[in-house]
Amino acid sequence: MKNSLSIRSYSLMKQGHSHAFHQLVLPLKGGLNIEVGSFQGSIRPGQCVVVKAGEFHYFTAQTEARFVVADLQQLPSNLSEAESLVFSVNPPLLQYLAFIELQLNSQVNQQIEQLMMQTFCCLLAEQQVLRFFDQRIQKVLDYIESHLATSLSNQQLAAVAYLSLTQLKKLFKQQTGLSVSQYVRQARMEKAQALLRHTDYPIQIVAQTVGYSDHAAFSRSFAKYCGMSPSQYSR
Repeated sequence: MKNSLSIRSYSLMKQGHSHAFHQLVLPLKGGLNIEVGSFQGSIRPGQCVVVKAGEFHYFTAQTEARFVVADLQQLPSNLSEAESLVFSVNPPLLQYLAFIELQLNSQVNQQIEQLMMQTFCCLLAEQQVLRFFDQRIQKVLDYIESHLATSLSNQQLAAVAYLSLTQLKKLFKQQTGLSVSQYVRQARMEKAQALLRHTDYPIQIVAQTVGYSDHAAFSRSFAKYCGMSPSQYSR
C-alpha cells in the first residue's frame, strides 16, 4: 500500500476491525469515541490517535463529524516509540489539517497529494507525544461540548476544572493549542455548520443552540469564521 491521506466520517453504530498498516485519526470537526490498546475514550480536534498495524479497535462518531485519516506503512520514531496512543498535535500541524481538508475536498491532484503527504510526515515527526489531555482540561472540553447553548466564561470553566483562572488559561493553551475563547468559538461554529448543513432548523434556532441570543451577532461571527453568511452556507 501507499501512504495516503483522506477525509472520513463515521457513524453512531459501533464498528471494529484491524488492518495491516498503521493509521492515524485526527478529528477536524466533532469527536471520535475509540477503544484501541489500553486507551478507551474520546478524541477531539487538536488530538490524534495512533492505531498500529494489526491492532483491533472499535469506534463510533456523530455522522457530521469529520476526520483526517492517514494510512502509513511506517510510523516515525517519535510515535512508534511512544507509550501513549493519543496525543495533542502542535499548532503547525493543527493548521495544516485545515489545508488538507480543503485540498482533498476541492480536487484530485496526485502531485499535490504527494507533496501534502511529505509535508504531513515532516510535521508528524516533529510532534511531542505527550500524555493524553490532563483530566482537568478534559472535563472542561466535555463541559463546553454539552453547554454550547449557554454562556461560557473563563471563570466558570476554571471552576469546572478546579483551577485558578491563570492555571486554566496556561494549561488549556498547552493542551489544545488554542485559547479558551478560541476553542469555544470554534466548537460553536462547527456545531452551527453541522446544523445548517444537515438540518432544516431556522437560523435563529441554530444561533440559540450554539449560544447566541442575538441573530445579528451570530451572523457576524459565523461570516467571520466561515467566510459566508449562515444563509449562504445552508444553501
